[in-house]
Amino acid sequence: MAQAAPTPGRPVIPDRPSAPDRPSAPGRSAGPAPPDVFSARTHVLANRIVPVVLGLVYGYWAAAMDRDAGPITGWNLLFGFVTAFVFAALHIAVLTVAPRLRREAHALLWAAFAGCAFGFLYSQASQHSVLRSTVMSLAIAAAVFAVNFYRYYTHEDATGHRQR
Repeated sequence: MAQAAPTPGRPVIPDRPSAPDRPSAPGRSAGPAPPDVFSARTHVLANRIVPVVLGLVYGYWAAAMDRDAGPITGWNLLFGFVTAFVFAALHIAVLTVAPRLRREAHALLWAAFAGCAFGFLYSQASQHSVLRSTVMSLAIAAAVFAVNFYRYYTHEDATGHRQR
């Protein structure tokens, strides 16, 4: 019977009791956990700054598509800032609500957000119909749902707790 050889620096611990939220895996390698490089304060700050920066980029992109190489006007600037504000507010809401949901709803919420965000930008292009924008946003939402569901299904248990 063949046995897996231990990796240098990481001894293999034969069957040991595991934490209540993690299943036991025979022959699981025990090593130090990956270091947490940033502090909790940095993570909280990043969770607020990243949606704002993404919102500004999204608003600029929407305003640039709306003006269609024309002059920059006050209404164009207002459109860009309102779009940026709405995107950032919805992104913060999704970041707040999504982790509390089960993995199916978690993936569905991110898919709806990504599909709506893409569909809005796609509809800003003058040559696309509403039907084509809807079909494209549904395709993007389906792809985002599949990727996120796979990720949450393989990294969480049924109640939504992360497995390490």
